Amino acid sequence: MRSLLVTGGAGFIGSHLVGRLLKEDEKVIVIDNFDDYYDPKIKRDNIKQYLHNRNFELREVDLRDPEELRGVFQSDKIAKVIHLAARAGVRPSLKNPLLYEEVNIKGTLNLLEVCKDYPVENFIFASSSSVYGTVSTPFVEDENLNKPTSFYAATKQAGELICHTYHYLYSIPTTCLRLFTVYGPRQRPEMAIHKFTRLIDEGREITIFGNGHSKRDYTYISDIIDGIMRVLHKKFDYEVFNLGGSQPIELRELVALIESGLGKKARMRYLPDQPGDLPITFADLTKSRKVLGYNPRIGIKEGIRRFIEWHRSKP
Repeated sequence: MRSLLVTGGAGFIGSHLVGRLLKEDEKVIVIDNFDDYYDPKIKRDNIKQYLHNRNFELREVDLRDPEELRGVFQSDKIAKVIHLAARAGVRPSLKNPLLYEEVNIKGTLNLLEVCKDYPVENFIFASSSSVYGTVSTPFVEDENLNKPTSFYAATKQAGELICHTYHYLYSIPTTCLRLFTVYGPRQRPEMAIHKFTRLIDEGREITIFGNGHSKRDYTYISDIIDGIMRVLHKKFDYEVFNLGGSQPIELRELVALIESGLGKKARMRYLPDQPGDLPITFADLTKSRKVLGYNPRIGIKEGIRRFIEWHRSKP
């Protein structure tokens, strides 16, 4: 039985994808280095429910170590790769761009170098809506992109270019998925919805950068997983798809929804806009709907309700 490799499989998106794959009786190998971007215990908790599943295997491997990566492919027959592992976050990337280059660019190169020698049926690269920068909305996949606004965005755009190069030179079937602000249970603790929910619930102050009018295309985790699964079951030479909700919402509206769900008022402190932040993200889903049949189902109100329910269920 050939395996599916999920890089970053202990993270927020990865752990949800692993759960879905195991439900479909797939054999899943997760590689994760459990770095300290946030508490590694959170990631270990994300996957502890899978540890005794006969179709699940965890390898604590760092993408920056090409020999460890090669060892995974040498010991298992890898059919498909879903490359989710990355150093995330726009603002942190401004403080440590070299680390982002090392993990997001060199790590992706290392993985594709191995895939060149151990051919796979499908290579899926998790890109980001950040690559669009300040182009006009809604964001369309064939937009000419050459003006990233953060080092994180630049590394994701570079990742797409590297993926295309390996496809062109070595015929690796590749799909790049531009993910739009994913949220839901297990979301990283520093992300806006998780952070605001926790702080408002505790009666603590939240920080709003700018005037609260910036907009994000928040996308519920189950819709993202559905989009990834649709790509996993197809084979493209090289394609790029948006996976978003296509319903941008202002930051102040988001806070109001969280306040309503918690039944508590937020204490807000306003600070200037942060370098690298975009005024809006907005996915055009025309291509994803037509080619993949992708159709996001969870709107922001229902998504926030589900997130608060999960937040309150935690020990």
